[in-house]
Amino acid sequence: MEKTVPLTMKDIARELGVSVATVSRALKDSPRISEDRRKVIQVYAREHNFYPNAIGEALRHSRIMPQKVIGVIVPEFTHYYFSSILTGIEEAAFARGFNIMVALSDEKYEREVRICENFHRNKVCGVIVSQAKDTRTYDHYQKLIDAGIPLVFYDRICTGVNASRVVVDDYMGAYNAVTHLIESGCKRIAFYGGPMLLEISKNRYNGYKDALLKHGMAVDESIVKICDNRNDAEMVTPEILALDHRPDGFFAVNDDTAIGILYTVKRAGYKVPDDISICGFTNGQRAIACDPMLTTVEQRGKLVGEEAAEILMDKVEGLSPIEKVEKRVVRTRLIIRGTTK
Repeated sequence: MEKTVPLTMKDIARELGVSVATVSRALKDSPRISEDRRKVIQVYAREHNFYPNAIGEALRHSRIMPQKVIGVIVPEFTHYYFSSILTGIEEAAFARGFNIMVALSDEKYEREVRICENFHRNKVCGVIVSQAKDTRTYDHYQKLIDAGIPLVFYDRICTGVNASRVVVDDYMGAYNAVTHLIESGCKRIAFYGGPMLLEISKNRYNGYKDALLKHGMAVDESIVKICDNRNDAEMVTPEILALDHRPDGFFAVNDDTAIGILYTVKRAGYKVPDDISICGFTNGQRAIACDPMLTTVEQRGKLVGEEAAEILMDKVEGLSPIEKVEKRVVRTRLIIRGTTK
């Protein structure tokens, strides 16, 4: 793949017939340049994906040498899994002389787009990202790739962009968890998952469904819910428990959701796991802080982060072709504790 040569202020000045100083001032929104001229220059720069090098500006008169900086986009900081991935990225980067610049998308598409623009503007050497839940279009990712910036997805991958990715084996993790629930005596198992537009959600649902079908159990869509956080779990679960034929098992897309189920089930007077079994997916600190402790699928987030960082740094340092798409899968492990029999 041919690498795009980054546009410079000199290129813009030549194309628009102005001085480099005029371009620089216009991009800084200086009142010394007329509003009409500022607008023409700013629109041209934006349409051609040009952003001034903010890091370079800051370091121009500094004795500090510029560092190799990786941009990392995290959907949320409070989730144990994402913080463990961030730890893996940071440790791998530090070991090879890279720094990381971390930004929070807060699960918002618009914010994710702005972060990608900022990373481009700041000339990061590559980007590691888990997409926001409401991201539906992917032009901002493609612009990074077109500009020659290596991109690696982790956890939530984007099938609309041909880029490297590191994921856990979501399908087998869910399949093994639901198989455990069935083999420990559950006859009717509810599924709480994320939005089905996300590959991770589809894979976990398919693992759930195939485990049921493998054991001769029908999939009942009335107990399949889009529910991926504790608050929603506490709202949805009473309705599920009120069904004439209530579930005797729950499989949740993450530990927070599973703990919301656990709290609600206990508050309704049921015993766990005697009456109802519950399994989560993460194996964070909260899994051992609840009573009983949570059976869950271990995601090994730190390893996911390390793998994503290694792929990216190899591309930056020329050890792997920038156009080569790598797909790595980290195996999961079922951790059986007190919420299942």
